Amino acid sequence: MPDDEATLPIDELLRAVEAEDQSAVRAMAEEMHYADLAQAFQELEEEQHGLFLKTIGPALAADMIVELPDSLIEEALGAFSPSELKVLFHELSDDDRVDILQDVGDEARLRFLGLLGPEDEELTRSLLKYDHDTAGGRMTTRIGRVFASQTVKQAIEMLRRSQESTETLSRIFVVDEKGRLIGKLRFRDLAFNTWDTPVRDIMREIGTERVLATADQEEAANMLLKYDLIALPVVDEFGHLLGIVTHDDAMEILQEESTEDIEKIAGIGGEQSEETYLNTTILTQFRRRAGWLTGLAFVSILSGYVMMRFGSVLSQVFLLSLFLPMVVAAGGNTGGQASTMVIRAMSLGEIDEDCTWQVAWKELRTGFFLGALLGTCMAAFTLVLLPFFHFALPPGLTLGKVAFTVAVALTTQVTSATFLGSLLPLGARAAKLDPAVVSAPAIAAIVDVSGMVIYFSVARAILGL
Repeated sequence: MPDDEATLPIDELLRAVEAEDQSAVRAMAEEMHYADLAQAFQELEEEQHGLFLKTIGPALAADMIVELPDSLIEEALGAFSPSELKVLFHELSDDDRVDILQDVGDEARLRFLGLLGPEDEELTRSLLKYDHDTAGGRMTTRIGRVFASQTVKQAIEMLRRSQESTETLSRIFVVDEKGRLIGKLRFRDLAFNTWDTPVRDIMREIGTERVLATADQEEAANMLLKYDLIALPVVDEFGHLLGIVTHDDAMEILQEESTEDIEKIAGIGGEQSEETYLNTTILTQFRRRAGWLTGLAFVSILSGYVMMRFGSVLSQVFLLSLFLPMVVAAGGNTGGQASTMVIRAMSLGEIDEDCTWQVAWKELRTGFFLGALLGTCMAAFTLVLLPFFHFALPPGLTLGKVAFTVAVALTTQVTSATFLGSLLPLGARAAKLDPAVVSAPAIAAIVDVSGMVIYFSVARAILGL
C-alpha cells in the first residue's frame, strides 16, 4: 500500500483557499457537490470565508448556504453585494429561500425581501407565515399541477410551460377549477394515453395522503414514510393545493427530530445546534448540558437522605449493601427501556391518548416478568455462591431469607420502574410537554430514590429489622 493516501477533494479545496489560488478554487467548486462545499466552508478559518464566497460566486454559493448551520448563514450572505444577492436568491427554490430567511434576523430578512422580484417576494412572504417546523414551512410550491377538466394534450402543454420552475414531475397533482386537490398522476400516465383522454379518467384519487400546512413537520415526514410517497401534497383547511413536501425533506426532518429526541433523552436542553460537534463551542455545550445535570444532582440528594433514614438496616445486615447498587440500577435500566419504547411508538403514531392504560398494563406485566427473572437469578446467586465468601449474618438470619428479600425487592423495583417509565412520557404528552424531556435522566433520578425506599422497606418487613 503506498505511503501517500489519495487526497480528498475537500482537502484540495482547502489548500487552494489557503494558497489564495482563486482559479483553482473556482474550478474545484464547480465540480463538487454543494454539501461538500458547505463542509469545506465550515472547516475554513473565519477570515477565509469572504475570499471563498467571492471566488465561487453567488450562483454556486446558493445551494451551499442552505446546508450551512443557522449561525453561519447571515455571515455568508453578508459577503455578497445587493446585486449578487439578487442572483443568489433567484437561484434558490422557494422552500430553500424561505428556510434561509427564517434563519436570519428580522432586520436582515426585511432587507433581503426587498431584493426579490415582485413575484418571488409575494410567494416568499406567503410561505413565511408558516413556522419553520410545520409542513407549510418545509414545502415547495414548484410542483406539477394540472386540472381534472383538461385532456392529456392540454395537461402536457401546461406542464411544458412550467417545466423549468417545477422541482419534480415524477408526481403530478390534479386539482379542480377552484384549486382543490382531488388526485394525482405519474408522468407516464400522460405519456402512454391518447391526447384526447380526459385527465379525470386516468388520475388516481387522493384520500388521506395529504397534510395540512399547519401540521407539524414530523407528521408530514411520517406520512411520506407510511404511504411510501415521493412527494406529499400540502393543503389548506379548505383542501386547496399549496405545495409538496418531498422525500429528501422528510429525511432531513427525521434527522432533525431524531437528533432532538436523542439529546433530550440524554438530558441535553436548549436549541439544537446545526454545527458539527467539533465546531460547536464549549460554551454552547456547557449551556445545553448544565441545567439538567444541576437539577438532577439536587434530586439525587434524596437518595442520600433515604440512605440516612435507613442506615440502621445496613448496619444490622451489612450484606444488604452488596445488592443495593444492583437493585437501584436495574430500576433505572428497565424504566429507561420502557420510556424509550413508548416514546418511539408515540413518535410513529402507534399510540394515541386512548391507549394510556393499555400501554401501562402491558408494561406492568412486562416489568413483572423481567423483575421475576432478575430476582430469581439474584436469589440463586445468593444461595449458591455467597456461602463461599463466608459473610457474617446476625443471629436468626439465613442466606435464604436474604435471597428472598433481594428477589422480592428486585421484582418490585423493576415492575414499578417499568410501569413508571411507560406512564411518564404519556403524562408529559397529556400536559403538552415533550415526552423525550421526561425520559432517561428524569426516570433514573426518580427510580434511584424509589428503589432505595423499596429495597429497605422490603428488607425491614421480611428480615424483621
